[in-house]
Amino acid sequence: MKSNQAIKIKTAITPTREENYPEWYQQVIKAADLAEISPVRGCMIIKPWGYAIWENVQSVLNAAFKATGHKNLYFPLLIPMSYMQKEAEHIEGFAKECAVVTHTRLGKDENGKLVPASPLEEPYIIRPTSETIIGEAFSRWIQSYRDLPMLTNQWANIVRWEMRTRLFLRTTEFLWQEGHTAHATAEEAQHETLQMLEIYTRFAEDYLAMPVVKGEKTASERFPGAVNTYCIEALMQDKKALQAGTSHFLGQHFARGFNIKYLNAEGKEEFVFTTSWGVSTRLIGGLIMMHSDDDGLVLPPKIAPSHIVLLPIIHNDSDRAAILTYCQTLADELRKIPYHNRLLNVEIDTRELTGGEKAWSWVKKGIPLRLEIGKKECEANTVFKGRRDKSYKERVSQPRQEFIATVVKELDDMQANLLQRARIFLKQNTVLINSAEDFYAFFAGDGGFALAHWNGSAEVEAKIKQDLSVTIRCVPFDNASGPGTCIFTGQPSPQRVIFAKAY
Repeated sequence: MKSNQAIKIKTAITPTREENYPEWYQQVIKAADLAEISPVRGCMIIKPWGYAIWENVQSVLNAAFKATGHKNLYFPLLIPMSYMQKEAEHIEGFAKECAVVTHTRLGKDENGKLVPASPLEEPYIIRPTSETIIGEAFSRWIQSYRDLPMLTNQWANIVRWEMRTRLFLRTTEFLWQEGHTAHATAEEAQHETLQMLEIYTRFAEDYLAMPVVKGEKTASERFPGAVNTYCIEALMQDKKALQAGTSHFLGQHFARGFNIKYLNAEGKEEFVFTTSWGVSTRLIGGLIMMHSDDDGLVLPPKIAPSHIVLLPIIHNDSDRAAILTYCQTLADELRKIPYHNRLLNVEIDTRELTGGEKAWSWVKKGIPLRLEIGKKECEANTVFKGRRDKSYKERVSQPRQEFIATVVKELDDMQANLLQRARIFLKQNTVLINSAEDFYAFFAGDGGFALAHWNGSAEVEAKIKQDLSVTIRCVPFDNASGPGTCIFTGQPSPQRVIFAKAY
């Protein structure tokens, strides 16, 4: 007699996404050995496999930035308090997140405990972002129209004192890049802002296999001090949004605050127009939530630290030398194959573990292709192959030379498959909402991306946030819906906007 209860499938990660999504996320990070909580409150230690993903993010974006004329530089971690005070709207937006250095040197109190010894004449802010200190430098570096445009970027760490932290998604300290540019005209600066948003979009979709929606933030969600903030928004498997990148048109706000002027061709003094834009290690959190499953991390091949792992399966010591030699010569052949501006990266796992334990450890790390090599494969000149975007049981034997000849196509097929899966998920969970009643019911359930008309009222926006913890993620560039009627007020609406719960 069959039970009416569903059969529980054993998974590598417990709890499953369905049972407890936040805890599943933390367990995927642990099982993949990406990062861990550090002794410093709210901060993380990024471990080698996790940091290698970030290095690949850096490599691809660095090339894209340099191809568009940007040059890397580096500014101090500490920003004088007086710099922050020059841009009131900006500092107000970050005030609650700032960490402040007030003393230098350590001394001892009457009990012999170490204490801060010497107050600073001026406190320093540990950078929450660098517009102010870079603005001060631009004011010295820019004198003439010949100095423009100034196109810069820095790879750095940031500190924002967060109350509730989660590895990669929201930590007190995180890694990012921040681009800062100055231009002679508003039109040039706007072009720059949108050009960088397009670079982020292409990177998210082409490398992370992460489909995104491009759009503009509302005034309440805008970067402090910006005229316009543009963003890319992605939908995670729990149907919450993740802001995956932002690009800001700052107008002349920071130029006026820091006196960034230039002499134009006619000899007239003008304020420049500035931009800033950035992505962070939050992308790794998005990558985890976009593709991973109940067996662990799933990595798109283009961003994976390694593409292939060879797993020697040795049952008898007499076979060891032959199997290891087979693995080494196969790895050497594979490592010569170009794959999207780098060579294939191949691991050989020689740890003394059982075949199953060894294979599952790499499944959980998300490596795209696993090749099990035993005596049988050596004698037949084959590989026994598993692909991470397929079931663990879907392993097949393939002739060695055929595998070598088709490995790039196989990796590209996996990359395309992950993107297509994510696009289908995004489409299935993006819903047109035509009434307030349906809107509230949608977010009382699982939610997703709700496309609804809104009249632009900040009061309506605030009420929805208070009622449902739902925000307007963006006003999408794709205005296919056209004008309509606000579902909350009945007033005219220029287009639908995207509402969602978000990280």
